Amino acid sequence: MSYLVPSEFVTKMVDAGESKVHMSTRDTLIRSYMAGAILALAAVFAITVAVKTGVFLIGAILFPVGFCMLYLMGFDLLTGVFVLTPLALLDKRPGVTLKGILRNWGLVFTGNFAGALTVSIMMAFVFTYGFNVDPGAVGQKIASVGEARTVGYAQYGLGGWITIFIRGMLCNWMVSMGVVGAMISTSVSGKVIAMWMPIMLFFFMGFEHSVVNMFLFPSGMIMGGDFSIADYFLWNEIPTVLGNLVGGLAFTGLTLYTTHIKTVKSRAIA
Repeated sequence: MSYLVPSEFVTKMVDAGESKVHMSTRDTLIRSYMAGAILALAAVFAITVAVKTGVFLIGAILFPVGFCMLYLMGFDLLTGVFVLTPLALLDKRPGVTLKGILRNWGLVFTGNFAGALTVSIMMAFVFTYGFNVDPGAVGQKIASVGEARTVGYAQYGLGGWITIFIRGMLCNWMVSMGVVGAMISTSVSGKVIAMWMPIMLFFFMGFEHSVVNMFLFPSGMIMGGDFSIADYFLWNEIPTVLGNLVGGLAFTGLTLYTTHIKTVKSRAIA
């Protein structure tokens, strides 16, 4: 696999975070748009496989193909920049500020959402032959997922909201491991294997991924899901985004940075 040791790939994480903060608005929007679109297509693919085979595990096993494609192309997900960009600030990289990080997050969110929304509209058109027929089994499944993951949580009140938040934390713990996985090898096969494992886990466990949800819920509404835009944001996207931020940064970014980069620097000083 041409494996890199942790001190090497964590340095690459900080370098990547720095480069993303300094990236132009145009490039950030294009890269994040493509990432949102590809991940949305992967979600459709996984759900289609699960519905047609009746085995959700098969869909989960195949879903990471989209994640691997987008990261091999150098595109950006919100869940990834949540982990990488703060590390550049902690490392005091030149020109990296909190304002710059927030700007990057806002642009990536916008691009991811636009890409996922584009695919949701295109696939809804495909499933319904131009909105002339019912969406079929796959479309109905997407609509039912939208309901279950909005009003399904809302019926439990605060407990439901906290549940989404925790699922968001667990999700980006795994997804950020996939982001790191793209950096721990210099070979394509090594990168793919390292990315595949945590992404398959998060998808099968039903954890909440903010960018996947940017596709699922608009698509679910278009295809007849009984929930509102307010339901989507309040009872899914907002707690999911917050959970993704906390989980990815706390469980992956900070743990790797403090135990590898900081450790190396402390030894050098000693």
